[in-house]
Amino acid sequence: MQDIFVARLMSSGVVTVTPDTLVEDAAELLLEEGIGSLVVVDDDNQLAGILTSTDFVRIVRDSEPKAETTVERYMTDEVVTAEAGEPIREAADRLITYEIHHLPVVDEEEGVIGMLSTTDLAAYFSDVQKPSPSSA
Repeated sequence: MQDIFVARLMSSGVVTVTPDTLVEDAAELLLEEGIGSLVVVDDDNQLAGILTSTDFVRIVRDSEPKAETTVERYMTDEVVTAEAGEPIREAADRLITYEIHHLPVVDEEEGVIGMLSTTDLAAYFSDVQKPSPSSA
């Protein structure tokens, strides 16, 4: 597992929003795309925050969002990230340590380039751990 890098397992084509995106629009995007998080980026595609389905639970718990409420109000702005070239074990350890489900994959020049999720790891390990035909 030490030879597997984040770039191999991450999802590219990350769905992003800007800090001024309305919460209602962000919620609709999560549902349309069938995803659990949105990466919040600035005009240069640099990471500004992350908004997850857990954040939406908090939004509903605290109060219904008022019209014109932006993502910036609810996003997590101190985001735990990964880099494409780091070993997958390090990224997996970070998911466990911080008890999170999504790691935006960032590049210093390109900004956000992907997303690594617990679902990506589970899919990888389910393929790796298939029993051999001789053990069936």
